[in-house]
Amino acid sequence: MEVIIQAGRMKPTMDFDTVMQELEALGKERTKKIYLSNGAREPLFGVATGKMKPIAKKIKIDRDLAEELYATGNYDAMYFAGIIADPKAMTEADYDRWMDEAYFYMLSDYVVAVTLSESDIAQDVADKWIASGEELRMSAGWSCYCWLLGNRKDSEFSEGKLSDMLDMVKNTIHHAPERAQISMNNFLYTVAISYVPLNEKALETAREVGPIEIKREKKKSSILHACENIQKDMDKGRLGFKRKYVRC
Repeated sequence: MEVIIQAGRMKPTMDFDTVMQELEALGKERTKKIYLSNGAREPLFGVATGKMKPIAKKIKIDRDLAEELYATGNYDAMYFAGIIADPKAMTEADYDRWMDEAYFYMLSDYVVAVTLSESDIAQDVADKWIASGEELRMSAGWSCYCWLLGNRKDSEFSEGKLSDMLDMVKNTIHHAPERAQISMNNFLYTVAISYVPLNEKALETAREVGPIEIKREKKKSSILHACENIQKDMDKGRLGFKRKYVRC
């Protein structure tokens, strides 16, 4: 533990080694096996994300430490890096670098896309990723829009642009890479529920798209039903839902 004097008072913070030691102590073999089965690879400790919150509260935001942790290649450290990163201080090149190192969807969609969604350049970067043709970048781009739509005011978005994106989903989802299909399906749901001006079009688009079958190696195939999920949540009165926070 280091102590930094800031603005005339003592401010405790944590260094790289301390954070890695604390994460390792929180690791569970069962959680590690779950992460590995979903595409994570060594090194990792197997830390449940909720267990990271007490450490994050001590640190809050630390851009340099976040970069140091993300560069380890350790899944738990990379995830924690997203929690303490400074999204608005990161450049497009920084986000591209993070994406280059995001080797599976739990990093691309739940670390990089989440962090990007709290930046001022989120839509511009996400648009480029969607157009890239690369599976994880496409997935992260669509996921970023889901995080954005589920948190920011409707007035921050162009209705025409989102309408065009719904058309893109309708025309391309059945031929898109698997992870992109999942994120595009989530996009249909999120527009319908969280962006009220296009609720009807998103619901109709989901009907036209129909079910999406996701085939998995060594696992049972799953069927995605955006239309059914939209209707269920509309029936529960969730239309217009916005979350208060995106990151933990």
